[in-house]
Amino acid sequence: MMKLDFAKSADGLIPAIAQDWKTGEVLMLAYINEQAWRRTLETGNATYWSRSRRKLWTKGESSGNVQRIKEILVDCDEDAVIYKVEQVGGAACHTGYRTCFYRRVADNSVEIVAPRVFDPEEVYGA
Repeated sequence: MMKLDFAKSADGLIPAIAQDWKTGEVLMLAYINEQAWRRTLETGNATYWSRSRRKLWTKGESSGNVQRIKEILVDCDEDAVIYKVEQVGGAACHTGYRTCFYRRVADNSVEIVAPRVFDPEEVYGA
């Protein structure tokens, strides 16, 4: 198994960028610890560490919008990864957008530049 350097971070987390394997679109940025890394390699589905919930989560476990790993790139310092994924379902973002990067800064304001794919209240409840 490829070893990553989780020790560089005080909390043992490293960034993981999820990118659409066909289009190159950046879908999201999350964090992984060693356990999430191992589970991702074992299952072939992107698994992350939730900093807010303080637990592992496999992308799509609630929404069904799973990320199937197609390729993994590791940076030169072994402390960041890019997951090239097949985004199953229409959205990577828990707010219902295809990508977490659905807003653009223009003229000192923020505008939404992508359509919402699903209603998060319908998927996750209130």
